[in-house]
Amino acid sequence: MELHILEHSLKVASIEKEGIQICTHGLIKLAFLASKTRCKFFSLTETPEDYTIIVDTEGFKELPQSEHISVADATWLALNVVSGGGNASNSQPIGVTKIAKSVIAPLADHNISVFMLSTYQTDYILVRERDLPMVMHTLSSEFTLLRVVNGEAVSAHSLGVTNGFVKPKMVPRPVIHPLSSPSNMFCVTSLDPDTLPSVATLLMDVMFYSGGSKEGGATSEDSTHIRFFSFSLIEGYISLVMDEQTAQRFPNNVLFTSASGELWKMVRIGGQPLGFDECGIVAQISEPLATADIPAYYISTFKFDHALVRRVQRRSSSSGLTQRIIIILSWRRRMTQMVAVSPTSASSTTAVRS
Repeated sequence: MELHILEHSLKVASIEKEGIQICTHGLIKLAFLASKTRCKFFSLTETPEDYTIIVDTEGFKELPQSEHISVADATWLALNVVSGGGNASNSQPIGVTKIAKSVIAPLADHNISVFMLSTYQTDYILVRERDLPMVMHTLSSEFTLLRVVNGEAVSAHSLGVTNGFVKPKMVPRPVIHPLSSPSNMFCVTSLDPDTLPSVATLLMDVMFYSGGSKEGGATSEDSTHIRFFSFSLIEGYISLVMDEQTAQRFPNNVLFTSASGELWKMVRIGGQPLGFDECGIVAQISEPLATADIPAYYISTFKFDHALVRRVQRRSSSSGLTQRIIIILSWRRRMTQMVAVSPTSASSTTAVRS
Protein backbone atom coordinates (compact mmCIF):
# COMPACT_ATOMS: atom_id res chain seq x y z
CA MET A 1 0.00 0.00 0.00
CA GLU A 2 0.98 3.60 -0.46
CA LEU A 3 1.04 6.44 2.05
CA HIS A 4 0.61 9.80 0.34
CA ILE A 5 1.91 12.92 2.10
CA LEU A 6 -0.27 15.69 0.69
CA GLU A 7 1.24 19.05 -0.18
CA HIS A 8 -1.17 21.15 1.89
CA SER A 9 0.11 22.96 4.99
CA LEU A 10 -2.90 23.02 7.32
CA LYS A 11 -4.17 25.02 10.26
CA VAL A 12 -6.65 23.69 12.82
CA ALA A 13 -8.80 26.33 14.49
CA SER A 14 -11.87 26.74 16.67
CA ILE A 15 -14.50 29.43 16.17
CA GLU A 16 -16.73 30.17 19.14
CA LYS A 17 -20.46 29.98 18.45
CA GLU A 18 -20.96 33.64 19.33
CA GLY A 19 -18.22 34.64 16.90
CA ILE A 20 -19.41 32.75 13.82
CA GLN A 21 -21.17 35.76 12.28
CA ILE A 22 -17.94 37.70 11.80
CA CYS A 23 -16.46 34.68 10.00
CA THR A 24 -19.36 33.77 7.70
CA HIS A 25 -18.13 35.92 4.78
CA GLY A 26 -14.80 34.09 4.64
CA LEU A 27 -16.33 30.67 5.31
CA ILE A 28 -18.96 31.11 2.59
CA LYS A 29 -16.22 32.08 0.16
CA LEU A 30 -14.20 28.98 1.06
CA ALA A 31 -17.20 26.65 0.81
CA PHE A 32 -19.10 28.04 -2.18
CA LEU A 33 -16.68 30.27 -4.08
CA ALA A 34 -13.55 28.15 -3.91
CA SER A 35 -12.58 29.16 -7.45
CA LYS A 36 -12.15 32.71 -6.15
CA THR A 37 -9.53 31.52 -3.67
CA ARG A 38 -6.36 29.43 -3.81
CA CYS A 39 -7.66 27.12 -1.08
CA LYS A 40 -7.57 23.38 -1.86
CA PHE A 41 -8.30 21.89 1.57
CA PHE A 42 -11.22 23.14 3.68
CA SER A 43 -13.32 21.45 6.36
CA LEU A 44 -15.89 22.93 8.74
CA THR A 45 -17.45 20.88 11.54
CA GLU A 46 -20.05 22.20 13.94
CA THR A 47 -20.49 20.57 17.35
CA PRO A 48 -22.48 21.75 20.37
CA GLU A 49 -19.36 23.52 21.64
CA ASP A 50 -17.93 25.34 18.61
CA TYR A 51 -16.95 25.20 14.94
CA THR A 52 -13.73 23.38 14.04
CA ILE A 53 -11.94 24.59 10.91
CA ILE A 54 -9.25 22.64 9.07
CA VAL A 55 -7.91 24.74 6.23
CA ASP A 56 -4.74 25.19 4.25
CA THR A 57 -2.63 28.30 4.69
CA GLU A 58 -4.12 29.96 1.60
CA GLY A 59 -7.65 29.45 2.89
CA PHE A 60 -6.70 30.60 6.38
CA LYS A 61 -6.03 34.03 4.92
CA GLU A 62 -9.77 34.36 4.23
CA LEU A 63 -10.58 34.30 7.96
CA PRO A 64 -10.52 37.51 10.00
CA GLN A 65 -8.39 38.01 13.08
CA SER A 66 -10.68 37.71 16.07
CA GLU A 67 -10.65 36.93 19.77
CA HIS A 68 -13.33 34.35 18.97
CA ILE A 69 -10.88 32.24 16.92
CA SER A 70 -8.39 29.90 18.61
CA VAL A 71 -5.68 28.31 16.47
CA ALA A 72 -3.76 25.16 17.38
CA ASP A 73 -0.08 25.95 17.81
CA ALA A 74 1.22 23.82 14.94
CA THR A 75 1.20 23.40 11.18
CA TRP A 76 -0.31 20.09 10.13
CA LEU A 77 0.20 17.81 7.13
CA ALA A 78 -2.41 15.39 5.78
CA LEU A 79 -1.57 11.74 5.11
CA ASN A 80 -3.75 9.51 2.97
CA VAL A 81 -3.48 5.73 2.67
CA VAL A 82 -4.44 4.31 -0.72
CA SER A 83 -4.56 0.75 -1.97
CA GLY A 84 -3.07 1.37 -5.40
CA GLY A 85 -1.17 3.77 -7.58
CA GLY A 86 -2.38 7.06 -8.94
CA ASN A 87 -3.95 10.11 -7.38
CA ALA A 88 -5.21 9.56 -3.83
CA SER A 89 -8.68 10.90 -4.67
CA ASN A 90 -9.03 8.33 -7.46
CA SER A 91 -7.89 5.33 -5.42
CA GLN A 92 -10.00 3.12 -3.25
CA PRO A 93 -10.16 4.38 0.35
CA ILE A 94 -9.00 2.06 3.08
CA GLY A 95 -11.18 3.14 6.03
CA VAL A 96 -10.13 4.22 9.50
CA THR A 97 -10.57 0.80 11.12
CA LYS A 98 -8.52 -0.80 8.33
CA ILE A 99 -5.59 1.52 9.03
CA ALA A 100 -5.90 1.29 12.82
CA LYS A 101 -3.20 -1.36 13.20
CA SER A 102 -0.99 -0.39 10.26
CA VAL A 103 -0.90 3.39 10.80
CA ILE A 104 -2.69 4.66 13.92
CA ALA A 105 -1.26 2.14 16.39
CA PRO A 106 2.40 2.45 15.28
CA LEU A 107 2.21 6.23 15.47
CA ALA A 108 0.74 5.99 18.97
CA ASP A 109 3.50 3.56 19.97
CA HIS A 110 6.05 6.16 18.90
CA ASN A 111 4.32 8.98 20.74
CA ILE A 112 3.15 10.78 17.59
CA SER A 113 -0.12 12.67 17.89
CA VAL A 114 -2.68 12.55 15.08
CA PHE A 115 -5.84 14.44 14.21
CA MET A 116 -8.35 12.46 12.12
CA LEU A 117 -10.72 13.60 9.40
CA SER A 118 -12.83 10.94 7.71
CA THR A 119 -14.76 12.01 4.62
CA TYR A 120 -17.16 10.33 2.19
CA GLN A 121 -14.22 9.70 -0.15
CA THR A 122 -11.35 8.74 2.14
CA ASP A 123 -9.63 9.21 5.51
CA TYR A 124 -7.04 11.88 6.26
CA ILE A 125 -4.52 11.44 9.06
CA LEU A 126 -3.18 14.84 10.15
CA VAL A 127 0.24 14.97 11.78
CA ARG A 128 2.28 17.92 12.93
CA GLU A 129 4.73 19.04 10.26
CA ARG A 130 7.60 18.83 12.72
CA ASP A 131 6.75 15.15 13.33
CA LEU A 132 7.00 14.16 9.64
CA PRO A 133 10.53 12.67 9.87
CA MET A 134 9.37 10.51 12.78
CA VAL A 135 6.22 9.50 10.89
CA MET A 136 8.26 8.45 7.86
CA HIS A 137 10.71 6.52 10.02
CA THR A 138 7.85 4.72 11.76
CA LEU A 139 5.83 3.76 8.66
CA SER A 140 8.50 3.29 5.99
CA SER A 141 8.70 -0.47 6.52
CA GLU A 142 4.96 -0.95 5.92
CA PHE A 143 4.22 1.56 3.15
CA THR A 144 5.56 3.02 -0.03
CA LEU A 145 5.93 6.68 0.97
CA LEU A 146 5.01 9.25 -1.66
CA ARG A 147 5.06 13.03 -1.40
CA VAL A 148 2.50 14.94 -3.47
CA VAL A 149 4.18 17.84 -5.29
CA ASN A 150 2.16 20.04 -7.65
CA GLY A 151 -0.51 17.36 -7.79
CA GLU A 152 1.91 14.54 -8.68
CA ALA A 153 2.95 11.76 -6.29
CA VAL A 154 6.73 11.33 -6.20
CA SER A 155 8.92 9.13 -4.04
CA ALA A 156 9.51 10.45 -0.53
CA HIS A 157 12.75 9.24 0.98
CA SER A 158 12.88 8.68 4.72
CA LEU A 159 14.87 11.38 6.43
CA GLY A 160 16.45 8.79 8.69
CA VAL A 161 15.35 10.57 11.87
CA THR A 162 14.06 8.75 14.93
CA ASN A 163 12.38 10.26 17.95
CA GLY A 164 14.31 8.02 20.31
CA PHE A 165 11.37 5.77 21.21
CA VAL A 166 11.81 2.01 21.14
CA LYS A 167 8.62 0.33 20.00
CA PRO A 168 7.08 -1.22 23.13
CA LYS A 169 5.38 -4.57 23.40
CA MET A 170 1.76 -4.35 22.31
CA VAL A 171 -0.65 -4.29 25.24
CA PRO A 172 -4.34 -3.38 25.36
CA ARG A 173 -4.76 0.40 25.27
CA PRO A 174 -6.96 1.84 28.00
CA VAL A 175 -10.03 3.83 27.06
CA ILE A 176 -9.28 6.65 29.46
CA HIS A 177 -11.92 9.11 28.33
CA PRO A 178 -15.68 8.95 28.92
CA LEU A 179 -17.81 7.75 26.02
CA SER A 180 -21.31 8.90 25.14
CA SER A 181 -23.68 8.32 22.26
CA PRO A 182 -26.28 10.86 21.10
CA SER A 183 -29.68 9.61 20.03
CA ASN A 184 -29.63 10.93 16.47
CA MET A 185 -28.44 8.82 13.53
CA PHE A 186 -26.09 10.25 10.92
CA CYS A 187 -25.54 10.13 7.17
CA VAL A 188 -22.12 10.27 5.52
CA THR A 189 -22.71 11.52 2.02
CA SER A 190 -21.60 13.77 -0.81
CA LEU A 191 -22.97 15.71 -3.74
CA ASP A 192 -21.88 16.66 -7.23
CA PRO A 193 -20.00 20.00 -7.08
CA ASP A 194 -22.02 21.11 -10.11
CA THR A 195 -25.19 20.95 -7.99
CA LEU A 196 -23.68 23.02 -5.18
CA PRO A 197 -25.16 26.36 -6.38
CA SER A 198 -28.68 24.88 -6.37
CA VAL A 199 -28.46 23.99 -2.66
CA ALA A 200 -26.15 26.78 -1.52
CA THR A 201 -28.89 28.69 0.33
CA LEU A 202 -29.99 25.53 2.14
CA LEU A 203 -26.41 24.58 3.01
CA MET A 204 -25.67 28.05 4.37
CA ASP A 205 -28.77 27.82 6.54
CA VAL A 206 -27.72 24.41 7.82
CA MET A 207 -24.12 25.49 8.43
CA PHE A 208 -24.73 28.82 10.15
CA TYR A 209 -28.37 29.40 11.06
CA SER A 210 -30.03 26.08 11.94
CA GLY A 211 -29.49 26.00 15.68
CA GLY A 212 -33.16 26.60 16.27
CA SER A 213 -36.55 25.15 15.52
CA LYS A 214 -35.91 23.80 12.01
CA GLU A 215 -34.22 20.68 13.38
CA GLY A 216 -37.36 18.59 13.38
CA GLY A 217 -35.84 15.63 15.23
CA ALA A 218 -34.45 17.66 18.10
CA THR A 219 -37.25 18.18 20.57
CA SER A 220 -36.89 19.79 23.95
CA GLU A 221 -37.53 16.40 25.55
CA ASP A 222 -34.72 14.74 23.60
CA SER A 223 -31.71 15.93 25.57
CA THR A 224 -29.37 13.38 23.95
CA HIS A 225 -29.87 14.73 20.43
CA ILE A 226 -26.80 16.83 19.57
CA ARG A 227 -25.93 19.33 16.89
CA PHE A 228 -23.25 17.91 14.55
CA PHE A 229 -22.64 18.88 10.94
CA SER A 230 -19.49 18.55 8.87
CA PHE A 231 -18.74 20.00 5.43
CA SER A 232 -15.47 19.31 3.61
CA LEU A 233 -14.28 20.56 0.23
CA ILE A 234 -10.93 18.94 -0.47
CA GLU A 235 -9.32 19.05 -3.89
CA GLY A 236 -12.72 19.50 -5.51
CA TYR A 237 -14.51 16.70 -3.66
CA ILE A 238 -17.37 17.47 -1.28
CA SER A 239 -18.14 15.43 1.85
CA LEU A 240 -21.08 15.94 4.21
CA VAL A 241 -21.85 14.41 7.60
CA MET A 242 -25.26 15.28 9.04
CA ASP A 243 -28.06 13.69 11.02
CA GLU A 244 -30.93 12.10 9.15
CA GLN A 245 -33.35 14.94 10.01
CA THR A 246 -31.03 17.45 8.33
CA ALA A 247 -30.59 15.17 5.32
CA GLN A 248 -34.36 15.08 4.83
CA ARG A 249 -34.30 18.84 4.14
CA PHE A 250 -32.37 18.31 0.90
CA PRO A 251 -34.15 17.76 -2.44
CA ASN A 252 -34.40 14.21 -3.72
CA ASN A 253 -31.50 12.89 -5.80
CA VAL A 254 -29.09 15.62 -4.69
CA LEU A 255 -27.19 13.72 -1.99
CA PHE A 256 -25.27 10.57 -2.85
CA THR A 257 -26.63 7.57 -0.97
CA SER A 258 -25.69 3.92 -0.85
CA ALA A 259 -28.07 1.26 -2.04
CA SER A 260 -28.70 0.22 1.57
CA GLY A 261 -29.32 3.78 2.77
CA GLU A 262 -26.74 3.36 5.52
CA LEU A 263 -27.07 5.30 8.75
CA TRP A 264 -24.29 5.70 11.28
CA LYS A 265 -24.32 5.86 15.07
CA MET A 266 -22.00 8.28 16.85
CA VAL A 267 -19.74 7.54 19.79
CA ARG A 268 -18.40 10.77 21.26
CA ILE A 269 -15.06 10.65 23.07
CA GLY A 270 -14.18 12.98 25.93
CA GLY A 271 -15.79 14.39 29.03
CA GLN A 272 -13.72 17.56 28.88
CA PRO A 273 -11.65 19.09 26.03
CA LEU A 274 -8.99 16.62 24.91
CA GLY A 275 -6.23 18.97 23.87
CA PHE A 276 -3.61 18.39 21.21
CA ASP A 277 -0.78 16.89 23.27
CA GLU A 278 -2.47 13.66 24.22
CA CYS A 279 -1.29 10.58 22.32
CA GLY A 280 -3.27 7.42 21.74
CA ILE A 281 -6.91 8.54 21.75
CA VAL A 282 -7.65 7.53 18.15
CA ALA A 283 -5.82 4.23 18.66
CA GLN A 284 -7.77 3.53 21.86
CA ILE A 285 -11.01 3.67 19.87
CA SER A 286 -10.07 2.43 16.40
CA GLU A 287 -8.06 -0.65 17.43
CA PRO A 288 -10.86 -2.48 19.28
CA LEU A 289 -13.33 -1.52 16.55
CA ALA A 290 -10.96 -2.95 13.95
CA THR A 291 -10.52 -6.12 15.99
CA ALA A 292 -14.31 -6.49 16.16
CA ASP A 293 -14.52 -5.75 12.40
CA ILE A 294 -16.79 -2.74 12.94
CA PRO A 295 -16.43 -0.19 10.09
CA ALA A 296 -16.05 3.38 11.32
CA TYR A 297 -15.49 6.95 10.30
CA TYR A 298 -13.56 9.16 12.71
CA ILE A 299 -13.68 12.95 12.98
CA SER A 300 -11.50 14.85 15.42
CA THR A 301 -12.59 18.33 16.42
CA PHE A 302 -10.88 21.05 18.40
CA LYS A 303 -12.29 19.82 21.72
CA PHE A 304 -13.65 16.28 21.27
CA ASP A 305 -13.40 13.23 19.02
CA HIS A 306 -16.25 11.45 17.24
CA ALA A 307 -16.45 7.91 15.88
CA LEU A 308 -19.27 6.99 13.51
CA VAL A 309 -20.09 3.30 13.29
CA ARG A 310 -22.43 1.66 10.82
CA ARG A 311 -25.84 0.80 12.17
CA VAL A 312 -26.39 -2.96 12.26
CA GLN A 313 -29.08 -3.95 9.80
CA ARG A 314 -31.92 -6.43 10.20
CA ARG A 315 -33.17 -6.77 13.75
CA SER A 316 -30.36 -5.05 15.57
CA SER A 317 -31.37 -1.67 16.95
CA SER A 318 -29.14 1.40 17.10
CA SER A 319 -29.18 1.19 20.90
CA GLY A 320 -28.01 -2.43 20.68
CA LEU A 321 -25.13 -1.38 18.46
CA THR A 322 -24.16 1.36 20.88
CA GLN A 323 -24.19 -1.11 23.76
CA ARG A 324 -21.99 -3.51 21.79
CA ILE A 325 -19.43 -0.81 21.08
CA ILE A 326 -19.40 0.43 24.67
CA ILE A 327 -18.97 -3.17 25.88
CA ILE A 328 -16.04 -3.73 23.51
CA LEU A 329 -14.30 -0.53 24.56
CA SER A 330 -15.06 -1.05 28.25
CA TRP A 331 -13.63 -4.56 28.05
CA ARG A 332 -10.38 -3.08 26.79
CA ARG A 333 -10.42 -0.69 29.75
CA ARG A 334 -10.93 -3.52 32.26
CA MET A 335 -8.19 -5.63 30.67
CA THR A 336 -5.76 -2.74 30.95
CA GLN A 337 -6.67 -2.14 34.57
CA MET A 338 -5.59 -5.72 35.29
CA VAL A 339 -2.05 -4.83 34.18
CA ALA A 340 0.12 -3.53 37.02
CA VAL A 341 0.74 0.21 36.70
CA SER A 342 3.94 1.72 38.06
CA PRO A 343 3.70 4.81 40.31
CA THR A 344 5.39 6.89 37.61
CA SER A 345 2.91 5.98 34.89
CA ALA A 346 -0.03 6.20 37.28
CA SER A 347 0.77 9.80 38.06
CA SER A 348 0.62 10.86 34.41
CA THR A 349 -2.74 12.11 33.14
CA THR A 350 -1.76 13.28 29.67
CA ALA A 351 -2.05 11.35 26.45
CA VAL A 352 -1.96 12.34 22.65
CA ARG A 353 -4.55 11.98 19.83
CA SER A 354 -3.10 9.07 17.90
